[in-house]
Amino acid sequence: MLSINTPAPLDTTAVGPDGKSISLRSQLGHYTVLYFYPKDDTPGCTKEACSFRDAEVAMQKLGITVIGVSPDGISSHQKFQKKYSFSFPLWSDPEHKLAEAFGAWGEKKFMGKTYQGILRSTFVLDPEGKIVVVWPKVQPTEHATEVLAFLKTVIS
Repeated sequence: MLSINTPAPLDTTAVGPDGKSISLRSQLGHYTVLYFYPKDDTPGCTKEACSFRDAEVAMQKLGITVIGVSPDGISSHQKFQKKYSFSFPLWSDPEHKLAEAFGAWGEKKFMGKTYQGILRSTFVLDPEGKIVVVWPKVQPTEHATEVLAFLKTVIS
C-alpha cells in the first residue's frame, strides 16, 4: 500500500461517471479524498458512502473533492448514487489497475476462503498529487467524519 509523502500514480486510469477514461491528474489543484470500497450497495460500502455523502457539503466548503472507487461498472454506480442520493463521483476500476497502483487490491479472507479483492482504504492527496494520509483499514460508518476532522487540521 502506498504511504504518506509518496506521489500518487496520477496517470493510472479508471472509468469516470461519463464512461470515459479518467486519471487523478485531473484532480490536481485541490485536496482529493480517494476511497476504495469493495462493492456498490452492500452493507459496509453503503454505510461508508453515506458517511461521505453526509460530510460532502463540509468537504466542498474546504475545496475537497471526494471520489469513490470500486470494480463495479458505471450502471451499478449510477443506481447506487441515485438510491442513496450522493453526488460525488464514483470511478469504475473493473481491471483494478488504480486499486493495484495504490496497493488497495490484495488478499482477503471470508468464511474460510481466500481471494483477491479491494482492500477498503482511503488516501488523501494534496493539490500537487502527493499522499498526505492513508487509512489502510476503515470502519465504514464514521469514516468520513474522521477524514473531515483530519482535513480541517491540514487546510485550516
